[in-house]
Amino acid sequence: MLIKVFGSAVFGVEATTITVEVNIDKGIGYHLVGLPDNAIKESSYRIAAALKNNGYAMPGKKITINMAPADLRKEGSAYDLTLTIGILVASGQIKADEVDKYIIMGELSLAGSLQPIRGALPIAIKAKEEGFKGFFLPKQNVKEAAIVAGIDVYGVENVQEVIDFLEGKGTLEPTTIDTRAEFYKTLDFPEFDFSDVKGQESIKRCMEIAAAGGHNIILIGPPGAGKTMLAKRLPSILPPMTLREALETTKIHSVAGKLKEVGLMNQRPFRSPHHTISNVALVGGGSYPQPGEISMAHNGVLFLDELPEFKRDVLEVMRQPLEDREVTISRAKFTVTYPSSFMLVASMNPSPSGFFNDPDAPQTSSPHEMQRYLSKISGPLLDRIDIHIEVTPVPFEKLSDDQKAESSVAIRERVTAAREIQTARFEQMEHIHYNAQMNTKHIREYCALDDVSKQLLKTAMERLNLSARAYDRILKVARTIADLDAAPTVISSHIAEAIQYRSLDRDGWLG
Repeated sequence: MLIKVFGSAVFGVEATTITVEVNIDKGIGYHLVGLPDNAIKESSYRIAAALKNNGYAMPGKKITINMAPADLRKEGSAYDLTLTIGILVASGQIKADEVDKYIIMGELSLAGSLQPIRGALPIAIKAKEEGFKGFFLPKQNVKEAAIVAGIDVYGVENVQEVIDFLEGKGTLEPTTIDTRAEFYKTLDFPEFDFSDVKGQESIKRCMEIAAAGGHNIILIGPPGAGKTMLAKRLPSILPPMTLREALETTKIHSVAGKLKEVGLMNQRPFRSPHHTISNVALVGGGSYPQPGEISMAHNGVLFLDELPEFKRDVLEVMRQPLEDREVTISRAKFTVTYPSSFMLVASMNPSPSGFFNDPDAPQTSSPHEMQRYLSKISGPLLDRIDIHIEVTPVPFEKLSDDQKAESSVAIRERVTAAREIQTARFEQMEHIHYNAQMNTKHIREYCALDDVSKQLLKTAMERLNLSARAYDRILKVARTIADLDAAPTVISSHIAEAIQYRSLDRDGWLG
């Protein structure tokens, strides 16, 4: 008897429906074809034990299973449930006339209970697109899949629940989630708040500009100046995610298997990898590609603490994703693309000893050591970072001051107002939502300068020997400063402030 059941495979952040054909005939053997990996080949042992422990049996006949399309590599243990149901129906142990109307996915334990899978959200989206009636999956993944309206999503705990439902002996209630209510529910009070930071008003101003325009930022200063403390508080002033951004971000975390019984993500991700990270772990890839840290930080913040300690080749692979806001991973047999529109926040000491240009600190590193330390970060990478700012230690008077600093909520209101101006400006453009995403054409259109501003910028370019990319960065930052002031045009004071935020372009740093 030949029957068809349906599963799904995830490539990149998109799913492809897999047709599983099960044929049982005279003879003995278990033949699984269609480019399965080792985890799928081993499924026969899990399936046999699960069937026996639930009162069924593995047919003692020739079982041939084809996973189509046969030229597409299938991986992982999430097809256990698909194959089990297929074998039971094909062998006549259960009668399920509507089995071909459902997507069935889940990893089996030997007792027949289900383990969580990866990529439940993109699978549910694809199932709805292709007109399937429902989707069976492990209960741990049901919240993320239930985000998709228009398809019945059933979270099940064991294989017997699926069998009873398909035979009409039991009922299952589909899980439903009000996506908008889930998204707009009250955000948690931020764990890290800018009101905890004493002094550092100029750095807070920088952070506000970076958050308002989505600009990349690097903080340079001695140990204990507060670089990491400031960076960890940046997500608390970022504007709330839009529903579109929340769905994009949830999709990536679903593919990576990182949601942990959570539905729609409504807070921006903050990723802080250790400096020993490999380039594959950072940008994504592997023999079976998975999203890397830059994709996990999509629509959020990627924080690289102690930037020069990262291996140079690891930093260099970020150059293209920083420009294109997506990363394409190519292998001999396939190519996948992951979105990576993140905000880069980096921190670094100015020298191996941690001190430089600080009159009160002992200078223990020679100029040659400092140059070698700073040269770990290439000029092209620094060009892609819009804002460079020096962080100086906080004096005792500020540290001991009991006066409460401005809260993250107050700063976020100004940031959100500036983002709303940008949203209106780029309303007709599909891939541009804030100033940092502007290309050269948009910069010429929205950052037009008067004669005074042009002369000021020309002088700065000549004295600091800035590249054409740095010129564009200054204009983007100036546009954001103007948006924070609710100014329709960029004026000389905005340009002057933006030029200040190019510390590493000045003589004495990398010169």
